[in-house]
This record gives sequence, C-alpha cells and structure tokens, in this order.
Amino acid sequence: MPEMPEESIPKVRHPAAEAWEMFARNHAAVVGLIVLILITLGAVFGPMLYPTDPFDMVWAPFSPPGQEGFLLGTDYLGRDLLAMIINGARVSLIIGLAAAVVSIFIGVTIGALAGFYRGWVEEALMRFTEFFQVLPTLLFSMVIVALFGASLPMITLAIGIVSWTAVARITRSEFLRIRELEYVMASRASGAKNMKLMFRVILPNALPPIIVQSALMVGSAILFEAGLSFLGLTDPNVVSWGQIIGSNRQYILDASYTVTIPGLAIFITVLAISLVGDGLNDALNPKLRQR
Repeated sequence: MPEMPEESIPKVRHPAAEAWEMFARNHAAVVGLIVLILITLGAVFGPMLYPTDPFDMVWAPFSPPGQEGFLLGTDYLGRDLLAMIINGARVSLIIGLAAAVVSIFIGVTIGALAGFYRGWVEEALMRFTEFFQVLPTLLFSMVIVALFGASLPMITLAIGIVSWTAVARITRSEFLRIRELEYVMASRASGAKNMKLMFRVILPNALPPIIVQSALMVGSAILFEAGLSFLGLTDPNVVSWGQIIGSNRQYILDASYTVTIPGLAIFITVLAISLVGDGLNDALNPKLRQR
C-alpha cells in the first residue's frame, strides 16, 4: 500500500490554539481582556507605585480632582481618592474571585451529583436548588452578614452561598448530556468507579459552559459586594470600591466625583469581565467555532 505524502496529511491543531483564535476574532473580548489585565496589574502593583495610605487624611475634604496634586481629589474625610481606588481594586477583585470560587464549588458539586445519579438524588438536589433560587438573594446575604459579622471572609461566603444556582443547573444539564455518550459508557464498562467517571471523565468535558458562567459570576460578585457596601454591610477596616461609594453617598450632590469615580471603576471592570465572558463563550462553543 503506497504511503501518503507528508503534505497531504492534515495537521491536527491543539484545541487551545483553536479556542484562542476564535477568542481573538472577537475584538470586543480582546479589548475587555486588555482592560482587565491592566486593572489587575494596577491592583497588584499600584500600592507599591503609589504608596499613599488610603486611610490617611492628606488634605482638606472634597478637594476636586487635580487640585493640590491629587489626581482624583479627596473624599469627605480628606483621604486621597486615587489611593482608595487603587487599594479598593485589590479588595474588590479578591472578593469577586473568591466568591465565584465558592459558588462554583457548591454549584458544580450539586449539579454533578444531580446529573450523574438521577432519580431521587436529582429530585432532592433540584428542589434544594429551586429553594435557593427563589430566595431574595440580596436580603438573604444581608441576613448572613448581619448575623455573622461584616468581615471580608463572611461577605465573600455570603455572596458565594446565594450565587451558585446557575452553575448547578448548567452542570446538571451537561452531566445529563455527557453521561450517555459512548466514551463514558466505555469507561463504565471497563470498571471505572463513580467518582472517577464524574470528576475525571465527565467534568473535564463539561467545563466550557461552566467556565463562561464562572467568568460572568466574578463581575456579579463585584456588583453584589458594592450593593452590600452601599447599605453599610462592609468591613470598615478595608477599602473596596463599594465601600467608597457607600461612605460618600451622603455627599453625592456636593461632591459627585467621590461616588462617580468608584462607580466608573466598577462599571468598567464588570463590563470588561462581561466582554471576556462573551469571548470565552464564542471560543469554547464548538458550534460557533465551526462557523
């Protein structure tokens, strides 16, 4: 049998390369990724490049942006707003990421168990999910923070506890679809245990929609933290963007920039995360990749 010439053998591209190429076609997603990288770099290195303590009263209250060398002005206590924005970026991003991790852990665990075992297990876990889904999430998180304290870990946990239902439903749907595929049946026939089937065979192939939802949940968690801070349910010993808005909300008519600037920071960050999530959806969706 004659050998095929080397030029005629189709080259198989790595899925990650295909996903990146699809992501790069979405120019809005690329812009969002660049903005998000810049914000992250500012959160990591900003306090070293601009070492002003965000709690120091450095000048007269309500000095407008640009006056006396303060680029973003000062707040109602005379604190440097730029230093607060830089330090607040770190806290807001950490809360967003940590709350998303909590939500993903709870949602993936419940969704995987429901989608894999079916029967009464699925019924019980889905009714449990529906119970959390109909709860007023902001009110429930307020109750958790009010009962157990407004520390950063508790705020993060409260946001994660009320935000996992979407991940659970997506995970369950993917498990129901994948568990009947031939390679899963073959793994089961070869004697693979349930835990191995769930987390080493099915879950890796169910990750694309979970990753997309997880990216969007980071932005939702940042907004959630801003809402709790606006209501005064925050740790007064740390600075976050939501805390800046909450502490200056009484003076919005006298010095609107003290609320507008952190509000813009939240808006730009959440928009960038949403654009990246949209790009990931295009990149990880095999149907869109074939267009």
